[in-house]
Amino acid sequence: MKKIIALVIGVAVLFVAAVVVLMTVDFNRAGKDNVYVQVGEPASTDEDKLDTGEVMNTYWYEQPAYTEAGEEIQVKFSAQKELRQGAYLMLYVNKDNEVSSYDEVKEEELPAAVKEAL
Repeated sequence: MKKIIALVIGVAVLFVAAVVVLMTVDFNRAGKDNVYVQVGEPASTDEDKLDTGEVMNTYWYEQPAYTEAGEEIQVKFSAQKELRQGAYLMLYVNKDNEVSSYDEVKEEELPAAVKEAL
């Protein structure tokens, strides 16, 4: 009986540990490639009105981005606020160049090939 209780406790501990690990993984960033952009003007803005009457804006950006090797690709991504023009972003993209997330980075954090391309 003690072996069964120990086994159940062991399985429960492993399950909780697995859940904790999965909760800390950001699937929008995990396994994605990085490309870099310098923020320009938004290409368009969508305005949605919530049931509460609050207005939510979505800012869409369409511009070239650069891989760590300096190769240019076209990306389209959105933000819930207007991004600071001139800021550098590291975008997380999948194999179809769809952007799932981004982080602002400093100019000195850009790869050398990206600095040259921008």
